[in-house]
Amino acid sequence: MSPTTTRERAGRAAFPLLGAVQVTLIAAITLLAVPLPAIQREFGLTQGELALLSSCYGLAFGGLLLLGGRLADLRGAGRVLRAGLALFGAAGAAGVLAPAFPVLLAARLVQGAGAALAAPAALALVTGMHPEGPRRARALAVWGTLSVSGAVGGSLLSGLVASLGSWRWCLLLPVAVAAAALASRPVRRAGALGPAGPGGPGAAGAGRERLDLPGALLGAGGLVLLGHGLLTAHGPVPAVAGILLLAAFVAVESRTARPLLPPRMLVDRARRLALPVILLTAAGSAASIFFLSLYFQQVRGMSAAQTSAAFLPNLLVIGTGPVAARVIGRFGPRAATAAGLLVAAAAMTPLARLDAATPWPAIVLVALPLFAAGSGLALAGATVIGMSGTPPHRAGLAGGLVNTAMEVGPTAGLAVLVAIASARTAALGCPAGGCAAPAVAPADAVTGGYALAFGVLGAAFLLAAASAAVTRNTAENTDAQRKEIA
Repeated sequence: MSPTTTRERAGRAAFPLLGAVQVTLIAAITLLAVPLPAIQREFGLTQGELALLSSCYGLAFGGLLLLGGRLADLRGAGRVLRAGLALFGAAGAAGVLAPAFPVLLAARLVQGAGAALAAPAALALVTGMHPEGPRRARALAVWGTLSVSGAVGGSLLSGLVASLGSWRWCLLLPVAVAAAALASRPVRRAGALGPAGPGGPGAAGAGRERLDLPGALLGAGGLVLLGHGLLTAHGPVPAVAGILLLAAFVAVESRTARPLLPPRMLVDRARRLALPVILLTAAGSAASIFFLSLYFQQVRGMSAAQTSAAFLPNLLVIGTGPVAARVIGRFGPRAATAAGLLVAAAAMTPLARLDAATPWPAIVLVALPLFAAGSGLALAGATVIGMSGTPPHRAGLAGGLVNTAMEVGPTAGLAVLVAIASARTAALGCPAGGCAAPAVAPADAVTGGYALAFGVLGAAFLLAAASAAVTRNTAENTDAQRKEIA
């Protein structure tokens, strides 16, 4: 049996478990979302401490993804995946047993670091197990929908588990998935074969190339500070510091012989389209859950259980992977991406007209299913584009870039959209004596802010769809581009 056939068979056997790992890594971000009030009561936390606990996993995850991807290339994707899963599972177990808030906080930070190692390594293995062409495109199309599935599943699962028992139970599932993946023979075989290249098993000099440590520190620090500033901090200092560190990261990378992130990987045609689409679609997913959760409970008076049930149409995204694979196989990833963005824009139409009396079928039966289908198709196409033409020894880093866009999108996008919604709400609800127009009811002012945010999202999806439609074929990089990336 040829090495290629062996690698493909190993990939088919390992893909379900690797996919479960990816879903779990993303789901872990929101697993404590619903139980936060119970955790606050048990440990006596302030609002600031609660916000830090809520965001620390995502900050560590997003900030260290580029480093995790580069380590996968240099040390082997299988080895880094196993190390990341071991760290992820051990930290999860520590969180289950945490006797105090500092222990739980540290456990979530370490768990995020483990996820940052595992996620790009898993994607590198999926890429390496399938040859360039239709089979890889089908695998990556399914993979592209897994992150949204994880985010939706984590929110729903946390509410269900928290209603049945302790919040600590929410942290048990990631531990079980990590243990199962580590013990799985197909995953071990896939890791042993691995993608070819400097980071692959048995490659000459795999362990001799030095890691760009200054770039790693600047990149991770910049992303963490920027995310912290946008999510939890009061005032612009952390966000500005993060931007400055990222600027320094760009300067260092452009002058380093072996950079952590070669600049060409960001500016080639494929990623100029794929990364913004992934970032925008992830931001739209996070914003729709955030705003509609508040709308259902604060404006419409629905309970937490009713709100979770209202989001069940989001689970349709789980089924979009195989459909997206067929669409990509017939029409290509660029056309699939543009079509998905158009459907996502259409989903924003009823939400941009949201008010306190909007009929629930317009949201639950129209907007949410449309957005699930459109976002799944767009993410699938963009993932195929973002990983296309990547040299085997850059597969981990390319996977890190895709995952970083997925993580930065909700952080930066939600911060911008919340600011837009808040400004609109303040303009609509100003005191009658302090503005020209009479004030509207508080519920109408709040809903008006949400509606404007959804309208802005719809316009952004339309612009992105137009960009994808007019962009030249990005399914493959030229040989010259591949050499530049390498």
